[in-house]
Amino acid sequence: MSKTVNVEVSLKEVGGNTSRLIKKFIKKVKKEKIVEKFKERMFFEKPSKKRRRAKIKKLQNIKKAEAERRKKLKIKYT
Repeated sequence: MSKTVNVEVSLKEVGGNTSRLIKKFIKKVKKEKIVEKFKERMFFEKPSKKRRRAKIKKLQNIKKAEAERRKKLKIKYT
């Protein structure tokens, strides 16, 4: 069974501002990855495809982190 996640935001938290309420709700939903999990479970995906997708994502994250590190340290390719 899947784990049930409840996300709620009250008007007190945002001081009565409805636009901030919506933004805060969307942020909490993204943090809990509710939409991603739903999309992932819509169709069956073979375990090998899942591993391949995870590996590609991991490599992309490594590339991105390395680029940020180089930018921060102002390292250029020579």
